[in-house]
Parts: sequence; C-alpha cells; structure tokens
Amino acid sequence: MRAAVAISQDADDPLSGLVLDDVPVPDPPPGWARVQVKASALNMHDLWTLRGVGHPAEHLPMVLGCDAAGVDEEGNEVIVYPVIADADAGGGDETLDPNRALLSERHDGSFAEYLTVPRRNLVPKPSWLSFEEAACLPVAWTTAYRMLFTRAGVRAGDRVLVQGAGGGVASAAIGLASAAGAVVYTTSRSEAKRKAALDWGARAAVPTGERLTEKVDVVIETVGDATWKHSLRSLRPGGTVVIAGATSGPNPPADLARIFYLQQRVIGSTGCTRHELVAMLRMMEATGLRPVVDRVLPLEDVHSGFRAMEAGELTGKAVVLPS
Repeated sequence: MRAAVAISQDADDPLSGLVLDDVPVPDPPPGWARVQVKASALNMHDLWTLRGVGHPAEHLPMVLGCDAAGVDEEGNEVIVYPVIADADAGGGDETLDPNRALLSERHDGSFAEYLTVPRRNLVPKPSWLSFEEAACLPVAWTTAYRMLFTRAGVRAGDRVLVQGAGGGVASAAIGLASAAGAVVYTTSRSEAKRKAALDWGARAAVPTGERLTEKVDVVIETVGDATWKHSLRSLRPGGTVVIAGATSGPNPPADLARIFYLQQRVIGSTGCTRHELVAMLRMMEATGLRPVVDRVLPLEDVHSGFRAMEAGELTGKAVVLPS
C-alpha cells in the first residue's frame, strides 16, 4: 500500500525526510482493528516529528498522520480516536497516562491506505459528517473542545480570546465557543483570516497584538512567544489562559508579577479523552457545527499541503485522501 513515511529528521528542511513509499498492509494484533483510511488531515505534530521535536529518531521510519476516518473490517464507518493509552493509568483520563502515545509516535499513522489501532479507539462516524469532515476532528477539534470546556469550563456568555485565527485548533475553538454561546474575540496578522473568523462566529477579529474592547474570561493560546504578552494583558483578573501549543516558540517571558497579582490561572492541555470526542460529536449534531476544510489533496500532494501549513496559508484543515 502507498504511505507517507518519515525516514529522517531535519529542523531546517523537515519535508526532506518525508517520502512516499510502498509498505506492507498492517496486520492487527489481538484486540486491535484494521481500518481502511478514507481521509486523513495534516497537523503541526507531523512537522514537529519531521523536525525532530519530541519524537526520537530511533522510532523512524514511521508512517505519519494522526487523524483518520475510514471503514473497519466489518464495514462500519468510523472515526479513529488518536490517543493510544490506558485510561485506568490516568485515573479515567487517558491523556494523563504517562505511557500514552499519539498515533504516529510509536505506531504507524494515517497517511496510508490502512492502519491498525485498538478497537476501543474506533468511534462510529455519524452519517451527517463526510469522511473529509470527520478526518479534521480527532486532533485539532478535540484539542480545542478540551481546552474550552474541560480545562477552562467555558459557559454561555463568557468572553473568550482565541489567538491565531486560521490554524486548525484556533478555527475549531472559534466555532465551538461561538456555538456554545460564548462571545469570541480572535487575532491574526492576515486580513483574510480575520474575515473568515467572523464568518465562523467571532464577534471581533483584530490584528495580532491589538487591544481588545474588553477583558476576557478565557484565552485559548497555541501560538506562544508571539502572542503571550497580549494574552495576559487581555485577560481579566482571575481569568484563565489555556495552553496547548507554542508554534512561535515555547519560552516567552512568564510575567509572574501580573499572574500572581491578578490571580490569573495558566493551565496546560493536551489531546482529549475518547469520551470528549463522543461528547463533541453530540454537540456538533445539536448545533449544526461543521469543521472548516481549507483544501483536499491526494496523498501524492502531501508535501504541498505541508508547505502551505509551514507558510501559514491554511485557513482550517488540509485533508489528505490516501487512495
């Protein structure tokens, strides 16, 4: 079968280590299922792997891809929950299992015609979602859902700032928070992305770093260095910043005086539980919310999708069709 495989890592030229190759169709071990992948989606996690960040070189070669929607061996349409973990080891939350692994970290991922995962990782795909839409959800959308509702406890009427409109997690957070009745502000250097964010439900979209008209209750932060000061200055006393990434750099000045004096909370968030994925699907059905698909590409064009992601050209998700 055809697959996009990471064979080497290079911080300056990450895509040089991604090749298209023929690999064996995987044989599922006991308790696992084989899924024919109908659609996958690109994530920054794939580029971090190719740059050698958080992914040991000894795990290469590895089929990349964290998101998948497809058909299992019984013909059921499924979404693949991407965290391979023991929920009991995390006290009922598999994201707290110290041995957890996202798909493509220790197990071949979804940029292939077939993949294998534990059977508990299969979630029925609702008929109202296309395979392309469903493939956008497992990583970016569930990350946003957990940040908003599990970690920050966002409720209707809350003021929420989402930094970096246009990225996968940010676009999901704008839609999810708006659908839940929150008042959403967002930022971007791109006028086109600011305009798109208004279509997704944001009340206001301003240039990166511009002062907001009011303080917010919650900031959704995935950008890091470039937006950190603005995030803290936009947050009300007692408010919450939730962090699930730092695409512009992971070590901004902490501004501890502001944090302790204003009693602000800074919370980390990683991935989601299987239960949260199911809960998000129920919310999407109830509200009519759908993911934003920027483009759909054949597997042979996966490099062009990643180049667009690197350049910040995506507004929403890039979807890949393995076959």
